[in-house]
Amino acid sequence: MSKSYVGHLSSRDPLHPYLLHEVLPRMGVRDNVADFRVFSMKHSKVYLYEERHSRAQVVGKFFLSNGHDTAQAVQRMRQEFDNLELLRSYGLAGYPHHVVRPLGTNSWLNSILVEEYAPGAPLSAFVDDAINNRHSAPLFEKLTALAYFLATLHNRTANGYGVDFHQDCAYLDRLVRKLAAQHVIGGWDADELYWLRDLWRGKPRMWEDNQVLVHGDATPSNLLFGRGLSVIAIDLERMKRADRTFDLGRIAGELQHLFMQGTGNKDAAEPFIGHFLWEYACHFPDRDRAFRAITGRVPFQMALTLLRIARNSWVSPPQRWRLVEEAKNILRTP
Repeated sequence: MSKSYVGHLSSRDPLHPYLLHEVLPRMGVRDNVADFRVFSMKHSKVYLYEERHSRAQVVGKFFLSNGHDTAQAVQRMRQEFDNLELLRSYGLAGYPHHVVRPLGTNSWLNSILVEEYAPGAPLSAFVDDAINNRHSAPLFEKLTALAYFLATLHNRTANGYGVDFHQDCAYLDRLVRKLAAQHVIGGWDADELYWLRDLWRGKPRMWEDNQVLVHGDATPSNLLFGRGLSVIAIDLERMKRADRTFDLGRIAGELQHLFMQGTGNKDAAEPFIGHFLWEYACHFPDRDRAFRAITGRVPFQMALTLLRIARNSWVSPPQRWRLVEEAKNILRTP
């Protein structure tokens, strides 16, 4: 994962003694002095702290910033800590399925969550390599590993209760309202999306799965890869119980967006999406039946992902329009 050096952590910064006396000992590092180099990661709220003498590395994720609700930040901080602990309790710690280890929280330090640093290449790097250098094999390999990871996560956490597809429909409603407020879509687009939503709501297959724990934000930057089948999951703040296709559709939609944006061809991602879903299905007793069931439900979640991406102002206006149109095309699928 990319990082940029921003300086040293001052010993007068209240974060310094917290890392030195509470976090490092949990990693087996017990020194009386420490010199932390600081690197910015992903965005301004996530930093890597590297202790120069021991070479220990930790990541700090801040949930509180100016103008935000303190109580909400504390709740989000604790929620992600608990989510990480819960998934690790299911055996997702180590090779090949690894959820990063949380090391501590501190609500007084801008609601910081500290966790282990897990080096790895994000899925987006393999997608970029496939688009720009036509190196398809590594992406296929990592999608196999990712399918294995997600199948393990989902199958270990199934609780036997049926999914509530109304929640997914409500999420579509929120996305449509947001896109309308941004003037990305017009009234006719909104009406069609609501009509398509109700068609999907009436499909029995959308209610047939059992609830599982899903990552909740399975984007290409939140899934890291090491050697072989190694998959490392980070950013579990939005983990929840849902249909397993919530994660699968997020990956499929992200792949289609990236290939559409990088190649101009909306079908360029199809071989990779098909491979990913087929590999996921192999972790069930009846692979063919599992594949049919998954591919019957994934389109709705994939369309939600395209609409979700279209909300972002950093996406070019033409691409936002293409994402909405493709989402509607997908939802029109029988």
